[in-house]
Amino acid sequence: MANSKVYLEIVKQLREMINLDGLKSGDKIPSERELSERLNFGRSSVREALRALELLGLIETRRGEGTFIRDFRGNQLVQLLSTFILQDEKAKRDVFETKNFIEMDCLRLALQSVDNEQIEVMSDWVKTSEQFADDVFFQRIVEISNNHLFLRIWSILKEYYYSLHTPLLTDKREYYLDLLEGLAERDHDRTLSAYGRIRNLSYFTDKN
Repeated sequence: MANSKVYLEIVKQLREMINLDGLKSGDKIPSERELSERLNFGRSSVREALRALELLGLIETRRGEGTFIRDFRGNQLVQLLSTFILQDEKAKRDVFETKNFIEMDCLRLALQSVDNEQIEVMSDWVKTSEQFADDVFFQRIVEISNNHLFLRIWSILKEYYYSLHTPLLTDKREYYLDLLEGLAERDHDRTLSAYGRIRNLSYFTDKN
């Protein structure tokens, strides 16, 4: 097995172990030796995987105490980026554009996989919910697309974006309902046209 595959397999098994053991942020994970025995990999391979995860900020090693799961779902990184990096106007636009591209790709995936029951549930929620919000709507769309990597990237970009902008609250629920009707009809153009109106993207709105 190539080194990269060993690393990926260790990370996969670590994730499964964390879920199985019910570990959460702040909890201590087993030592290198214990992980090596439990996962059936050499200690050097386990050490490299842990080092990579620490560089990514997912775990932290405390001298004399052990290795712990970090609260990487918090907003410390978001605040840091918005303070130092995302003050640049182009960087802000890049976040917005990338978030839009992911949403559009997820709509294309949803066109292939969404079922009528999901659309009916979302339509009822859009029409009646007092907690209706744009970010919740698109989180559901991304979840329907069933691409977990898109969901993780979109969630991070959303946090970056809303660290700089007030979450979008809109009375234009008819745009969202039109998007859902486009999904129900498996109508690519109608779906993306409605998305363009929601995001006020001239590429779509000028065409219609």
